Amino acid sequence: MTDRRIIDAHHHVWDLAVRPQPWIAGEALAPLARSFSAGDLAREARAAGVAATVVVQTVCVPEETPELLALAAEGDLVAGVVGWTDLSAPDVADAIAALRAGPGGDRLVGIRHQVQEEKDPGWLLRPEIQRGLAAVADAGLAYDLVVTPDQLAACETAAARLDGLTFVLDHLGKPPIGSGCLEPWAAAVRRLAALPHTVCKLSGMVTEAAPGAWRVEDLAPFADTVLDAFGPRRLLFGSDWPVCTLQASYGEVVRTAERLTARLSPAERDAVLRGNAVDVYGLGPHPRE
Repeated sequence: MTDRRIIDAHHHVWDLAVRPQPWIAGEALAPLARSFSAGDLAREARAAGVAATVVVQTVCVPEETPELLALAAEGDLVAGVVGWTDLSAPDVADAIAALRAGPGGDRLVGIRHQVQEEKDPGWLLRPEIQRGLAAVADAGLAYDLVVTPDQLAACETAAARLDGLTFVLDHLGKPPIGSGCLEPWAAAVRRLAALPHTVCKLSGMVTEAAPGAWRVEDLAPFADTVLDAFGPRRLLFGSDWPVCTLQASYGEVVRTAERLTARLSPAERDAVLRGNAVDVYGLGPHPRE
């Protein structure tokens, strides 16, 4: 690329001195059991040619999102925050309004919940969750889906019921890249993509690949599936840093995304690597400057 002003639509930061990250458990995730700061992010992102980012929540507690919004307000790198609020709460609309009224509230661009950890495969379809999702739509925010392949059917139903809400599928819906098996994930993701208000993040692939010895060729069939299903105007790049560091550096993930989108036209490639994030999340003008 001649213009590397990439927007990273999915990364995290956390400080273990502030709160634990309970999902970091077991030997495989041990390298993540430390703090990753905004300063760490800035060094990695700038070196990789990233001009702006969207930080995404990691734990379902009300205190984290105001902290991420305040972080975004402090600098010019983090252009948006996908936060968390209790969708089942009767006052979810008021909770969203309170987040927007606080420091950095104008950077709130979406809401997410760790649906992948819910035992109920129909969690998204519960009446109280549907009401919460409607409040997210009314607030003009997007809703990020972090789910496993067996939960994609519920995502499709939820999205069909709420055509006024943009649903953002994180990490391609976590397909089994390590096994190389496209089905039944591919069929499910195509059905979701048939709904025009759904988009997908080209993110999280390296950590779903076989540990230690992944190749870009291993990722390509899965990337091509979502490229063909959603189209280049409904796909956006995300690094999933620092989780990606279990398998690849920040720079390697950026270069991999560039290789996976090499067959696109320059305008389509720019949309995936930058422009779509602005449009989907309604980011301010500074990422395009």
